[in-house]
Amino acid sequence: MRFAFHTMRKFVTIFSLFKSKNFSVSLIPNSPRCSNQLHPNFRNLTQICDLSLSPLSSHRFVSTTAENPSTLNRNVHQDQGIDFPGGTVELIPEMKFISESVKERIPCYRVLDDNGQAIMGHNFVQVSEEVAVKMYTDMVTLRSMDTIFYEAQRQGRISFYVTAIGEEAINVASAAALSMDDVVFPQYREAGVLLWRGFTLQEFANQLFSNKYDNGKGRQMPAHYGSNKHNYFTIASTIATQIPHAVGAAYSLKMDKKDACAVTYFGDGGSSEGDFHAALNFAAVTEAPVIFICRNNGWAISTPISDQFRSDGVVVKGQSYGVRSIRVDGNDALAIYSAVQTARQMAITEERPILIEALTYRVGHHSTSDDSTKYRPANEIEWWRVARDPVARFRKWLENNGWWNDRAESELINNLRQQLLHTIQVAESVEKPPLAEAFRDVYDVPPSNLREQEQWLKKIVKEQPEEYPGNISG
Repeated sequence: MRFAFHTMRKFVTIFSLFKSKNFSVSLIPNSPRCSNQLHPNFRNLTQICDLSLSPLSSHRFVSTTAENPSTLNRNVHQDQGIDFPGGTVELIPEMKFISESVKERIPCYRVLDDNGQAIMGHNFVQVSEEVAVKMYTDMVTLRSMDTIFYEAQRQGRISFYVTAIGEEAINVASAAALSMDDVVFPQYREAGVLLWRGFTLQEFANQLFSNKYDNGKGRQMPAHYGSNKHNYFTIASTIATQIPHAVGAAYSLKMDKKDACAVTYFGDGGSSEGDFHAALNFAAVTEAPVIFICRNNGWAISTPISDQFRSDGVVVKGQSYGVRSIRVDGNDALAIYSAVQTARQMAITEERPILIEALTYRVGHHSTSDDSTKYRPANEIEWWRVARDPVARFRKWLENNGWWNDRAESELINNLRQQLLHTIQVAESVEKPPLAEAFRDVYDVPPSNLREQEQWLKKIVKEQPEEYPGNISG
């Protein structure tokens, strides 16, 4: 352990020297060099992020190595401060404790009000008609998917499903702001990101029904998608494990000098896990180009955020680790799009992590295994479903621009229903992956115990065919 810490300290020192000698990147985010690399549309929004968020966002602490005691003694200034790794610390005669909370809550960035009207003094990244219409149609597609696949689970046709109702803007608008080269590490409520990237409705259905065309070969739970083609890492049920993975991937992209970043999604419950805190610190120290997107929907299954933490949400935790952060209205597609696109530019051009806390609400149940009316009032759910609906809000904005109408809406809804019902019929009719696939892709040469288990399973299926799907092969 001592060797590991010593090695890490040497690595950080060497890495800091390497950057200072070989790169001309300024560590001050508002320096001319960084400013010139941002697209003009981002500059005002960047200033808003800086002003409305953390005091630490104006500069980055420089990593240094702790000096020996004799050197530290020479750096002590009785009336001024002490030079310490991270910068000069002011010395004061008073005993002051840092307050456990700030006097005012961190504000929330917003572009559209609940009626789809741009608010006074709005500032956002402009969206073309083509992109805006695709964003909306994908949001509607995601909601239609959730409705029909949820019904399929209730009919016993699939074993599990998880919806994103009420959180469509976070899914689709964030995906629209990214590049296909950016690597996505999802939780389990980001099917819209994969949808935006080109994953077809049939591919979603194949995974849900675990047939032979499923990318996961039928090994994963339903709604746990993954696609190498779309730079979308396979979903894991374990909470927050994807967050440090994203930081490692981001650091790799940085070392390879790629014009891309890593993006990871998680809920407010994920921020209560140790992996979240380790990942933020890891990202800050390595200055990795990663975007952390927290969907703060108020509930970690049945646990409200009031029982999870006493801080001002999740956004303030970024400041604790030296990570630039912003709080955004998660039900405002334009605000999410603008914040994520700006964050991406910062992450890549300035080589830094960014934390985005998106305030939203999970209108649906946590999953098909949950009944959320047991722990939250039905009128609260209904208010968010009607008054704060992200899909309806974005549609009103499109209509105000003359980019959408009732006829287009009706055609989209009808076509989607027909497509989704057809994909279910096709997915159900395709045979399951061979039993042998359950024992592949781990060992180059399967050990004897696995070979025995494989033969035992095939024997059981043959002896009790009524207990297993009829379209499964050996």
